[in-house]
Amino acid sequence: MAELVALEDPKARAVNEKHGDDHGVNLTKLRALAKRLKTQQELAIELWQTGDTAARLLAILICRPKAFERDDLDVMLREARIPKVHDWLVNYVVKKNPHAEDLRQAWFADPDPVVASAGWALTTERVAKQPEGLDLAELLDLIEAEMKNAPDRLQWSMNHCLAQIGIEHLGHRARAIAIGERLQVLADYPTPPNCTSPFAPTWITEMVRRQNGK
Repeated sequence: MAELVALEDPKARAVNEKHGDDHGVNLTKLRALAKRLKTQQELAIELWQTGDTAARLLAILICRPKAFERDDLDVMLREARIPKVHDWLVNYVVKKNPHAEDLRQAWFADPDPVVASAGWALTTERVAKQPEGLDLAELLDLIEAEMKNAPDRLQWSMNHCLAQIGIEHLGHRARAIAIGERLQVLADYPTPPNCTSPFAPTWITEMVRRQNGK
């Protein structure tokens, strides 16, 4: 913990706070620390229990994702209110855990929109890698009905799922683009040069163009 405090950088904190993250540790330095520590599950659990954001990010990097029980991950996800902690926990831990599908189903329709956003993120992963058993038309129905007025983090996850359906599944592409055009979610999102807009019709079109260009 003292080492994490020593890595605190006011400039990094200012940048992170703009994204809702309450820590000031440069992530490159945090990853270097994790590389030095290597995998240490017990230490990871202790770091997580501090509640400190930088400590929790470090915990995610040094834990064993498959070692967590289902209920442990459910509690951790519900505690993870900071965007970066939430994203890393889902992407670096939950997706690699054998309970990922069970948690996806449990979180998908959770009344807490932050928890539901994790369910949608795991669903997007399945859309891309293991769509068998998913009802893509039903997912598009839900997105069309609910995404426009969803809270920010849930809206972002639903939009990602919309784009992924359009990118990966030709039979649903036209409808996915049409939904995006009609809802206009993230149409005005500020996008740096040389980056792809998260506006689903633009995102789908660009990614399909790249795939076809290979």
